[in-house]
Amino acid sequence: MKTIIVVGGSKGIGKALVNKLLTSANVINISRSIPKTSHKNLTHYSCDVSQDQLPDIESADGLVYCPGSINLKPITRLSIDDFKNDFEINVIGAVKSIQKYLPALKKGNHSSILLFSTVAAKLGMPFHASIATSKSGVEGLVKSLGAELAPSIRINAIAPTVTNTDLAAKLLRNEKMVENITERHPLKKFLAPEEVADMAGFLLSQKAASISGQIFKMDCGIVSFKL
Repeated sequence: MKTIIVVGGSKGIGKALVNKLLTSANVINISRSIPKTSHKNLTHYSCDVSQDQLPDIESADGLVYCPGSINLKPITRLSIDDFKNDFEINVIGAVKSIQKYLPALKKGNHSSILLFSTVAAKLGMPFHASIATSKSGVEGLVKSLGAELAPSIRINAIAPTVTNTDLAAKLLRNEKMVENITERHPLKKFLAPEEVADMAGFLLSQKAASISGQIFKMDCGIVSFKL
């Protein structure tokens, strides 16, 4: 049975992924809050990745870094600290996790790393300057490490559009906003966290053994199509 480290698996997409993986893998969750899920295959470490020392783990077959931010402001209202904080959460936290657990992944079986970007790294949208900058850094990290870690460890990222999680609650806070976001997407929907978790599970599995250094848009058509 594989061992998968999930950083930030107590909420949102991370929570959906942990729930998916538990039936077939040992899951080590690292997050500030304790998951509500209880399972014999789940181990939890309470840890703030940005401030605390990450726990030691001897061996692992997968690493998923889920923490992210949605800091939407006009450029005139974004401070330098806003950019620094978003970069710290999205890029530095991922780098810190990869550097910490690379020795464990090298001991694993067909190991894989998964990060998360956003459609805003490809589609220019107002008020997304800080998060788009950070997630573009994530995409660059995936490309570079895909080459550096081949052939022993694969790394990919998923770039979702709006996903129905606590992080996106402000974007979906009333029926009118839900309707507007739905209509903006050519497939007339936005994402459920379970859909993203399904893609994540695939990319971590041997079914994706030939895939590395890729960014997968889960965009409900908003980047890919103009209707």
